[in-house]
Amino acid sequence: MTEVDNVVPDVYRFAVPNSAIQPATGITGSVVAVEGNFAPGKTWTTLNMGASGGNWTSTIGPLEPGLYYYQYSARPAWNQDAIAFRNPASPQEVTSKPAWNTLFVDGPGAEWLADVPNGGALEDLTYQSSVTGAERSALVWTPPGYDQNRAEPYPVLYLLQDEGQSYREWVELGRLKQILDNLTVEGEAEPMVVVMGDGESDEIRGEVVKNLLPAAEGAFNVSSDAGDRAIAGIGRGAEQALSLLVSATGEFSNVGSFSGDLEQNVGKGKAREINDATDLIRLYVGNVTDPSYNATVSLADKLSAAGVEFQSDGSDPETGGTWDTWQKSLHDFAQRVFQASDDTGPSEGHLPLEPHALPAAGTTPTPWIDENGVVTFETGTEFAGANNVTVWGNFGPAGSWPRTPMTKQEDGRWRLTMPVEAGSYYYKFVVEGSDRKDTANPTTVLSERNWSTFQVPGDETLRGEYTTPVAPEARGDVQVMNYTSSASGNPTRSAYVWTPPGYDPDRTEAYPVFYLQHGGGQTWTDWIEVGFAAQILDNHYAKGNIVPMVVVMANGNGVNFPTEITQRITVAAEAQYNVSSEPADRALAGLSMGSAAALSTLYQVPGEFAYIGAMSAFTNPPANANVSAINEGTKLLRIYSGDIQDFTYPNTLSLVSSLNSRGIEHEFAPIIPGPHSWDVWQKSLIDLLPRLFQG
Repeated sequence: MTEVDNVVPDVYRFAVPNSAIQPATGITGSVVAVEGNFAPGKTWTTLNMGASGGNWTSTIGPLEPGLYYYQYSARPAWNQDAIAFRNPASPQEVTSKPAWNTLFVDGPGAEWLADVPNGGALEDLTYQSSVTGAERSALVWTPPGYDQNRAEPYPVLYLLQDEGQSYREWVELGRLKQILDNLTVEGEAEPMVVVMGDGESDEIRGEVVKNLLPAAEGAFNVSSDAGDRAIAGIGRGAEQALSLLVSATGEFSNVGSFSGDLEQNVGKGKAREINDATDLIRLYVGNVTDPSYNATVSLADKLSAAGVEFQSDGSDPETGGTWDTWQKSLHDFAQRVFQASDDTGPSEGHLPLEPHALPAAGTTPTPWIDENGVVTFETGTEFAGANNVTVWGNFGPAGSWPRTPMTKQEDGRWRLTMPVEAGSYYYKFVVEGSDRKDTANPTTVLSERNWSTFQVPGDETLRGEYTTPVAPEARGDVQVMNYTSSASGNPTRSAYVWTPPGYDPDRTEAYPVFYLQHGGGQTWTDWIEVGFAAQILDNHYAKGNIVPMVVVMANGNGVNFPTEITQRITVAAEAQYNVSSEPADRALAGLSMGSAAALSTLYQVPGEFAYIGAMSAFTNPPANANVSAINEGTKLLRIYSGDIQDFTYPNTLSLVSSLNSRGIEHEFAPIIPGPHSWDVWQKSLIDLLPRLFQG
């Protein structure tokens, strides 16, 4: 047995008491969910919860390091609105969104968002507003080691929130304290004071210049010199900051726009004035899912046409108009204010600002996939009267299946746009709880009529690398093989057969053959239609990772599989293709039910297949299993499993324990993060193929 350090990745379990739903919502929830930014690009999505004792629960993960925000929701029925609520046992963490909670996942890539020991301090600032005629508040961050009596006043950054936000969200969702603490401690930002003002005002010049600035300068040791002042904002706050750049030119030497716009025109004379008085103007925006994307493109064009000197951070390809984008924007902007930087270009990996438009509704097959992996799903108008429509697909962490809400368009269609990493996917629409096929997608799945599939090209992920189609001339051939089954009535059945490029039916040496089985509820088409096995084989072959082999994907439903494989499937394959009948040239593997098929064949006819693979595996060896024959006749027995979200995970552990206790030689592959899903099985196949027929 090969020992493997099998570490189960972290997953997160959300739970809310059933008793909390009715008091919070006024309804008895029959449809309960946790909603949060768990979908690709931190898109807001929904995970249905299941009743477990007195709680509703849902499990997801592993999650990439970073900040997540979520809420619970309940609805009386699928065709009625959901009502958001918070678990009363958890603290309220987001001022403007009382139902929200946050979850910070520490780890590589999120160090700049982590807590810093002995970091800066947060204080409330209260002042009288001449604009509103009432008392107003702001939140102030002072840096580590802040000295109220320092001879040199601190430079100061003023921040404004978007419409519908609270100024406290800069801390609650923006992680401002952690971002500035880390930058200051590491010496990457000039020690400064940050004032998070309340931008809820129609007279922003009066509110900021005449009220907020004097209040901050009176309460904190901050500079009143324009050269030591910066201002930035999100959305409406960005528009306000830019309007102050024009209407109060010279009050701020550094200006940042996060997903912003500018309504005013800028003349040539004003542009010269701005350039003389301003050290830095920098524009930030998310990917094309950011509602302000095209507005930011137009803003850049407007400033360029006027002759205003500015920098563009380009478009962040990972996230859209979310706090995840604005966290990164703040991190970049804070390193540039009040200090010189030779790097004036976009952040690494950011895309140029170019206008973006989707195809006209109903004109092309869906989904639409742009060159940057942004995917748009669209329904027809047949669901115009629906209350809620979602896309249910394997887009969640580790291939889980969240239901991501679509937005109704003016013409009655529903649409969802989000970035999706490279790989293959399957999905369906859920209309008020009813599964529906995307009829504009020409792909089909024989075993599940409502599923559709698509593939996002790219080699930045393992699944993307191996499911992206190779050039046509480098592809193997996929054919249908008909055969007579041992099932009742001896019906004719079908199998998909992949033959390698250059396959020679008359080659003197027969090809090794790999029999690959589907799972329960599936059939012979699934490895091709959903598993993208042909693309995986093509890529492995093109890379020189596998020997030329033939792969047979047959129907394993409703039969005694050891009989079916040895007396019907192999016999048909050997008659119709140039494949070997030698056990050393045969492999057999399957997923879930197919793993039971492969293992039962190993136990009943040991030595007939030298290579065995079991994915999401179960079926312990029977008491009468011939252990010596199994070990002698098997070159490789390799076991795969998803993590604890895979419902066969306990069965796999039991299998491995039984194999160990019986002395059956095997390998237990490292746990693959994910549930009982094609993401896990594709990665299993990618790992298994190069191990076959290698001597």
